[in-house]
Amino acid sequence: MAASIAIHLEFGGGAELLFNGVKKHHVTLPSQSEPWDMKQLLVWIQRNLLKERPELFVQGDSVRPGILVLINDADWELMGELDYQLQDQDNIVFISTLHGG
Repeated sequence: MAASIAIHLEFGGGAELLFNGVKKHHVTLPSQSEPWDMKQLLVWIQRNLLKERPELFVQGDSVRPGILVLINDADWELMGELDYQLQDQDNIVFISTLHGG
C-alpha cells in the first residue's frame, strides 16, 4: 500500500480564480493501494479544491488545453503527463495561458 504523500500545488495566470483566489495549496494525499499519479491527482483536485467552472480547468481526464502544467519546474510533457507518479514534496504548478479579451 502506498503511503500518504504531501505535495505543493500552485495555480496562476488566472487559474487561481477557480480555487477561491487561493494560489498555493499544501495538501496531503491519503494512502491508497497504488501510487498516486497525475490523472488521480486531477480527480482529487476536482473533488476537493476546485470551487467553480470545472470546464475551465479540466477537459475529459486531463487539463484543458491552454493550461501549462509544471512538475518540479519541468514541463509535464517531459515527465509523462497523466502517468507521472507523484513523489512526496512534489511541486505541481498549473498556469492558465488563456486570457479573455
